[in-house]
Amino acid sequence: MKGQKLYEEAKKIIPGAVQLFSKRAELFLPRLWPSYYSRAKGCRIWDLDGNSYLDFSLMGVGTAVLGYARKEVDESVIKAIRKGNLTTLNAPEEVELAKKLIELHPWAEMVRFAKTGGEAMAIAVRIARAKTGKDIVLFCGYHGWHDWYLSANLLGKDSLKEHLLEGLNPLGVPKVLAGTAFPFKYNDVETLKTLASKYKKDIACIVMESIRNVQPTKEFIDTVHEIRETLRVPLVVDEISAGFRLTVGGAHKVLGINPDIAVFGKAMSNGYPMSAVIGKSWVMDAAQETFISSTYWTERSGLVASLETINLFQKKEVHRHLISVGRRIKNIWKKSAEKYGIEIAISGIDPIANFIFNTDDPLLWKTVFTQLMLEKGFLASTLCFSSYAHRNRHIKLYKSAVEETFYEMSKKHPKEILKTEVCHKTFQRLT
Repeated sequence: MKGQKLYEEAKKIIPGAVQLFSKRAELFLPRLWPSYYSRAKGCRIWDLDGNSYLDFSLMGVGTAVLGYARKEVDESVIKAIRKGNLTTLNAPEEVELAKKLIELHPWAEMVRFAKTGGEAMAIAVRIARAKTGKDIVLFCGYHGWHDWYLSANLLGKDSLKEHLLEGLNPLGVPKVLAGTAFPFKYNDVETLKTLASKYKKDIACIVMESIRNVQPTKEFIDTVHEIRETLRVPLVVDEISAGFRLTVGGAHKVLGINPDIAVFGKAMSNGYPMSAVIGKSWVMDAAQETFISSTYWTERSGLVASLETINLFQKKEVHRHLISVGRRIKNIWKKSAEKYGIEIAISGIDPIANFIFNTDDPLLWKTVFTQLMLEKGFLASTLCFSSYAHRNRHIKLYKSAVEETFYEMSKKHPKEILKTEVCHKTFQRLT
């Protein structure tokens, strides 16, 4: 396999082999995952050997919400690039996109742009700290790789374990940041109240994902709002994963969450680098008092891609399709597992569905599932990002492949089927 050969070369010259942890082959199928692509269209990817696969896994880690190489988006970007992608002057699309985001979120009054979700979250936290003059962040959920977030693990506990990833070593994060970020679980009202009471004089903001795996309770949302009002600090809602999947704009719009700042990325631009921090002027204006600036935040392609992507979201009601596809996928997993006596637990919002094997060795079962699905022409794991490119014909093929795979796993123990090592669960060294 050309992809695996190249991946082995990458391990020698790129620390960690890849730029994004989620794309490591070891998380899917060690030594057998294709790893690299030559081209992609819709929900199909071709590897370096010319093999094609239907992508029912990450779909560009949640970015290809309209599908790979969506014609309208690509043509808009190409047209803009031909006019000059980055110049001494600013791209007028900055103002157009800012207006569009405010139109979709009438509570917001100001917008800043960046290129990635992690840096956009760092910007949001910086703005909140600048406004309040305080340091401590209370947070729940996953928010990227920056120092403010990883500092939660400086106190000697794997505090981030309950927030998507475990085993994240805060090496390189200044030790003086210990005690500046404290986590609470989603819907855990008591922990949030305890932290708010204990650190109330030093809290800069409350940070939370709008939603990931479970629905928020009314008590939880009410408590977040009450603490925000009592402490007079901004509520920062991370919409990088959920945004634009449950409605056009942030998921907070349909969940009853009222943020002061909301952060977007991924689905907003269908694969082109783009992120945005929107918010109320009383807090956002503090960005003028602290230094937040970067040359490539002004490039044009991401702005144009976002405008066209949002236009298609509105025109085609893409979120409704994503929800429908996710529900169908969950149903395929449920019925196939029941049919062949395999114990699984399904969770996640419909457009970002996932399941786990309820066995004594879930990683073994996950690896074998991925292996058998790959052999049938699918990039598949226990997580699936729905895309507008997933159509009925693709879902029917996926259904047949899942049923056949579960049947095979019910007839032989996964250890008898496995052709490689078991996939990794946590962040760890590769060499």
